[in-house]
Amino acid sequence: MNDTVAKTPRLVSCPTCGKPVPWTPESRWRPFCSERCKLIDLGAWADERYRLASAGERPSESGDESQ
Repeated sequence: MNDTVAKTPRLVSCPTCGKPVPWTPESRWRPFCSERCKLIDLGAWADERYRLASAGERPSESGDESQ
């Protein structure tokens, strides 16, 4: 195998805007494309827009929660 061939960096999509971001040490905000996108995501966490339901919060099968 030839070690002198430069490898193309893997591209990932920014979780906020979808812009392609090279996954390299030089990509300061990875996986985000910029500080702005990173802060938008942090704000979403702070506003509790990302949630996981606990085992006790399962919706009823009938859709009627008054039971």
